[in-house]
Amino acid sequence: MAILVFGSLNVDFVVTTKVRPDPGETVTGSSFRIHPGGKGANQAVAAARAGGKASMAGRIGDDSFSAVLKESLTEADVRQDLVFVTPGVSTGCAFITVDGSGENSIIVVPGANGLVEPQDVDYVFNNAAHGKGTPFNTLLLQLEIPAPSVLRAIEMAHKRGISVMLDPAPAPSPGRELPLDILRLVDVIMPNQHEASILTGRRVHDIESAAMAARGLLDAGVRRAIVKLGEMGVVMAEGDRILHVPGFKVSAVDSTAAGDTFAGALAVALEEGFSLDRACVFANAAGAISVTREGAQPSMPYRPEIDDFLHKRGEAGR
Repeated sequence: MAILVFGSLNVDFVVTTKVRPDPGETVTGSSFRIHPGGKGANQAVAAARAGGKASMAGRIGDDSFSAVLKESLTEADVRQDLVFVTPGVSTGCAFITVDGSGENSIIVVPGANGLVEPQDVDYVFNNAAHGKGTPFNTLLLQLEIPAPSVLRAIEMAHKRGISVMLDPAPAPSPGRELPLDILRLVDVIMPNQHEASILTGRRVHDIESAAMAARGLLDAGVRRAIVKLGEMGVVMAEGDRILHVPGFKVSAVDSTAAGDTFAGALAVALEEGFSLDRACVFANAAGAISVTREGAQPSMPYRPEIDDFLHKRGEAGR
């Protein structure tokens, strides 16, 4: 069976600079690159490179930039038969500024991603059900496509017994709300500190507050909750267990798509039957490797790299 990633596909325009500019300020950058990106496509590539069988569903435009995305998905061996081309519309774009510490600021222009409709979700599920598409038992979602389509996908997957994994990013905001009652249909949710704060209404800033937020998400109906804490690792919760899974210390170069790398690798580990805490260790390793490299999809590690990273740190196994 496969992991279906339903979400956004963007082209990333990345500028690196020593410091990010304040409003009205001009600074000199040190490099400029164009990379394939978008949270959905990133997670599909991350899953495929981590050893999973991944398919991508979403929309791209008919402009020249879409070729960058197609090439990257093909190289990662991600199926694209459910990626629809929207005539006369630009492919989604992200404009990313990375500073000297590896932190980033991002402006996203949705383009074709903004035109994903619930009917697209119906098409994907109906094709899979009738053998016309790739069957899947894990659905991985984010919030870079319209909320009605995300909600429709969660509902349809739940009805069919498909495991729903939700990366609630970008954080819900006015006009892009995530109804709390939908969380009871989600099997795994993995917000970062900011997203967990918004979802739970309590500020998440350390391990203890992350544990409280994770418990709050379980109380809202999610089966498993993971709160990402950057270099501190994650706090995971399932049933009566709440556990801090430490991150790995590395020299960060670019944190772009580290969360997406984590999500894709986590989906693979859970598909392979890892326990949740071991899956988090595996995903932490993938994310740690990614921040030592520039770019979104180009930074994502392949399975042998993850396994070798864990072996050298005595963390192999499920």
